[in-house]
Amino acid sequence: MATTTLERPDKFRIGRVFSNSFAVIGRNPGLLVGLAALFSALPALVLNFWNYSNFANINIANPESIAVADPSAILRNSLISMAFGLIYFVLALLFQSSLVRATIEDLNGKRPAIGDCIQIAVRCILPTIGIGLVIFLTMILAMLMMFVAGMLIPIFGALIAFIVLLVPGIMLLLGVSVSVPVLIQERLGVFSSMSRSRALTKGSRWSLFGLLLILFLAAIAIQMAFALVFGFTFAITGSLSTVGLVVGAIGSALVSTVVSTVISVAIAVSYVELRQVKEGTSVDELAEIFS
Repeated sequence: MATTTLERPDKFRIGRVFSNSFAVIGRNPGLLVGLAALFSALPALVLNFWNYSNFANINIANPESIAVADPSAILRNSLISMAFGLIYFVLALLFQSSLVRATIEDLNGKRPAIGDCIQIAVRCILPTIGIGLVIFLTMILAMLMMFVAGMLIPIFGALIAFIVLLVPGIMLLLGVSVSVPVLIQERLGVFSSMSRSRALTKGSRWSLFGLLLILFLAAIAIQMAFALVFGFTFAITGSLSTVGLVVGAIGSALVSTVVSTVISVAIAVSYVELRQVKEGTSVDELAEIFS
């Protein structure tokens, strides 16, 4: 595989990121399927079977059956669902980290190895979780501010806070959007990686916004289409058959895995693109850290 070192681009271009992202996916189908199965598809399948099995026990034609449900069973199921969700969150971070490693190795003209990608992802899991928690807590803080504003100024307070926080919030998220690739590739700490991400994305955030908006809308369209088909079937029958449960769980897992794969690879490619735009860094130089 030939190295893909390029001359320094003049600006961040969405089309080039898409082209390189799908090129990476096309050159490594076996690797991506293996990583996706391990970190995304199988965990999502387990989670979906659990959630759908709970739905299957609900008879929407008889609402009274919901009202008389055992509260202890509901609490137990909720705790199990939260545990599954937490495990899925950690595995999703491992998936993204392993894809970052695979993407940069591929762009460097090498053939990524699944063992190497997993090793790097596991080695960096704690700071990766740290970045995820910082972003999550920041979003929670923004929602609390909207709630407080709504309490202080009834009716319009939450709306005003949402409008005031919208653009700064989007810019903040865009600024830290390549924090995980920075962490994986440059071996910085949590806050140093986020600071480095803000520096790299400065001047390119609206282009990044366009890229992520396209990916987000495409993901929403695909997931909504599947949800509508599945929900329509559930509404007609009033319950889920075993076949419906299996098809729903597998279909949802595949959809979420494909979406997360494309987004993770695109973010990793965006990191490489940003370094080339800001610093003229070749992909060969990016890989020297791991040599």
